Amino acid sequence: MIKKAVVSIKSSQDISDEAIEVVTPGEFTVLSNGFKAEYNETELSGMEGTITILNIFEDYLELIREGSTACEMKFEKGKENISLYNTPYGGLELKTKTKKLDIVIDENGGKIFVEYELSVTGQSPYTTVLDIEIKA
Repeated sequence: MIKKAVVSIKSSQDISDEAIEVVTPGEFTVLSNGFKAEYNETELSGMEGTITILNIFEDYLELIREGSTACEMKFEKGKENISLYNTPYGGLELKTKTKKLDIVIDENGGKIFVEYELSVTGQSPYTTVLDIEIKA
């Protein structure tokens, strides 16, 4: 069953004093093995024309973007993941290492906290924090 939802995403990085916070309408679906949240990116995020899908499971999170920006990232505590991040300006190889992952979610929504190291090929990693709240 698909429910309407409000999705709030706050993103911060240790290389910047500024956090980005987006609150947007979306959809929330209860799956047989987890949950899915879907929303359209806005101009504020810099990814207008992109749909973001969060596949939420007990011990990992998948973040999928389709549209003007495309990528698939998997966050699983203590594990590294390599993904290709396609933008209108070209592609980048991203490496993520999930340091913390807290998921508290049910059929009414929930909260997800992810802290991970992000590095682009050839550059030093930096820490990113995603704080997500879904209200169905």
